[in-house]
Amino acid sequence: MSMPGIYQHCLTQHGDSETNQLIQCVADALEEANQSVGNSLDVFFLLYASALVFFMQAGFAMLCAGSVRQKNVQNTMLKNILDACSGALSFWAVGYAFAYGGSNYENNGNKVTFIGSENFFLDGLDTNETVFWLFQFAFAATSATIVAGTLAERCQMVGYLLYSSLLTGFIYPIVVHSTWSGVGFLSYTIENPLFDTGFVDFAGSGVVHVTGGVAAILASIILGPRKGRFHDERTGEVLEEPKKIEGHSPSLQVLGTFILWFCWYGFNPGSTQTVFLHGNIASIAASTTTLAAAAGGISALCLEVIYIERQTGEATFNLTTALNGCLSGLVAITGACAYVDLWASVLIGTLSGFVYLASSYGMEKLHIDDAVDAIPVHLCSGMLGVVCVGLFATKANLQEMYGDDFDHEGLVYDFSDWNLLGSQVVGLLFIIGWVTGIMTPFFLTLNYLGWFRADPLEEVIGLDISYHGRSAYDQGEIPKLEFTSFSKAKGKKSERLQEIIRKSSMSARDNMGGTEDNDGNDDDIEDSNGMPYGISEDEFELSR
Repeated sequence: MSMPGIYQHCLTQHGDSETNQLIQCVADALEEANQSVGNSLDVFFLLYASALVFFMQAGFAMLCAGSVRQKNVQNTMLKNILDACSGALSFWAVGYAFAYGGSNYENNGNKVTFIGSENFFLDGLDTNETVFWLFQFAFAATSATIVAGTLAERCQMVGYLLYSSLLTGFIYPIVVHSTWSGVGFLSYTIENPLFDTGFVDFAGSGVVHVTGGVAAILASIILGPRKGRFHDERTGEVLEEPKKIEGHSPSLQVLGTFILWFCWYGFNPGSTQTVFLHGNIASIAASTTTLAAAAGGISALCLEVIYIERQTGEATFNLTTALNGCLSGLVAITGACAYVDLWASVLIGTLSGFVYLASSYGMEKLHIDDAVDAIPVHLCSGMLGVVCVGLFATKANLQEMYGDDFDHEGLVYDFSDWNLLGSQVVGLLFIIGWVTGIMTPFFLTLNYLGWFRADPLEEVIGLDISYHGRSAYDQGEIPKLEFTSFSKAKGKKSERLQEIIRKSSMSARDNMGGTEDNDGNDDDIEDSNGMPYGISEDEFELSR
């Protein structure tokens, strides 16, 4: 209602009354109109933030596709699609209920709960609250898709779909309920919060990224490395130097990274959930997010250049390191983006670059294979982000978000106040313990049933042809062929395997500008060394 309309409405009702009653009527009507505008603005803001966070799936898909070999592109991108599909259904059916069902502390009788028990299938949820479900689903899907890149090129479709449904429907919601719901034992809003502060994680360095990162490292250890990564494919002996398996498209990696960086402006500022009341907090979150990403990229790149120069005497600038450094900075600042000053965000980003490099090289030493370095980026940098809240969060920013009763701050501002840092460590240990306790037996069971690791022959030829019948970059359709088991096929040529090698080689030869035989037939499928096009020597020997 317009201002003149409000006045006419009040004049009609209180025209014969005293002036103060007329003024009170106008004031109440204006406040109601202002609240309505604020609610509408917040709904739009949350819808926009939800769209950005969901679009992170495209960023992850491009990053993963560019980081794997050409023979596994389709399979990797399909797993990203499955994260979105299975995540939406799981979080609609049970995930949201486990995370936020019964999350009103006063209506719940001031009881602390471990798991939600209301709003299954969103039953009983107000229409205006469904936008919050959308926002939280996007977060759940983000946590799940972290594992897609780690397990790329060697994980079965069935096993991955089961994992994705479990994490978005049960594992992740329990973490959310314990920290963000308002009735969990780590929440600040309960009557006696942990160490008087509760676990503080603004947008999910721990809740989202550590949860997905712990699942990723457990899955990678149980699944094992890609063939030829750390062991000789023919003898099984440990390689003196691990084999680098490079992604096929740096362009897709760069595109994916920039998409993710852009979408992080929905991930972090959007976590205010209301731009009407906390617009200044959203502004701080956006600024610290930018600076941390920039510092992470620069620090990771420069540190590796220095390290390589000292090792080899020649400086090498690695594009992938710079990209993952940016992502590490984004992950690390996610939990603290609304609570720290700008200088602290630069420091956090710089530290994340060092943490990424150290953890990436450390994983290689431990023979843990991660196709896209998701574990160093999400798990290790996420842990850093959780701890940095306890170190660099300012009292003023915390009170801006939680009210004047929040009387603690980061350790660097008060060396006698360990409360916040202590809560962060406890919360971090809970997330790691919870995910480890559930996902370890789950992955072991999948592995025992044979639903986890792809068949060795399928892995050698590529999951695109094995599972999808064609290569991502080949226009000619390749028939879906069943493989004999590796134990039966080893030591003799499988006709089906040779047919797939022949068709794969013909496609690779055409892409390389090969020509037909002099007799006009397409049976020239070998290069000048007698190897099939597109098949490495180790892969060809393994298929014999």
